[in-house]
Amino acid sequence: MTTTVPKLRPSLRSKAPGIAYESMLWADGKDIVVGIDEVGRGSWAGPLTVGAVVIPKDQRIYKVRDSKQLTPAEREAMFDRITNWASHWAVGHATHTECDELGMSEAQRLATNRALAALGTDFDHALVDGTWDFVARGNTTTIVKGDRKSLSIAAASIIAKVTRDRIMIEQSATYPWYAFDSNKGYPGPRHTSALALLGPSTIHRRSWVFMESLPWSGIEECRPSPATLPLF
Repeated sequence: MTTTVPKLRPSLRSKAPGIAYESMLWADGKDIVVGIDEVGRGSWAGPLTVGAVVIPKDQRIYKVRDSKQLTPAEREAMFDRITNWASHWAVGHATHTECDELGMSEAQRLATNRALAALGTDFDHALVDGTWDFVARGNTTTIVKGDRKSLSIAAASIIAKVTRDRIMIEQSATYPWYAFDSNKGYPGPRHTSALALLGPSTIHRRSWVFMESLPWSGIEECRPSPATLPLF
């Protein structure tokens, strides 16, 4: 059953992402356009997650916004609406270990490849948030603040954010001291204090420079090493 989406706050009513980029590509014969966005790149713990969404040409959806503009309850409600509405959608992850071993840029490419492999269809063109083409297949448009301009990217941002948040909330039951249920692995006073007292957990990214000054409690520090990104 689809969750009822709360009424949009007045501050968000004029900030709907559009389909201008998608429409131009559709008109150019690019029938399957996928919006892609990532979450977790700046986190200290947990996976890096990439969402990918193909929106239908003939059905619109309301109340989609950049995930950062929505409350957790709004994102959860929109997740169900988007997954029921989208033509195709998928998420891909790079684990905390892969983030350490590959470095963040290669980990983001890996998570993206996994999301696209799980999409269930080939795509003609990709729209990504930002200025970096981490899809790197020769058919990408990068859009600054794309999660606020493109409906596909905004939908992908919600899918990625909700999926990763759920993972971190589950991990909080195992590692309650770090408050992953509230900070989702990102920096915060309680997270910082727990790291200073206990050192990193087994799901922390242990290659971050600031980790050098922390207690380790038997967990080995990790250093990135040159690696070849697996092809999918």
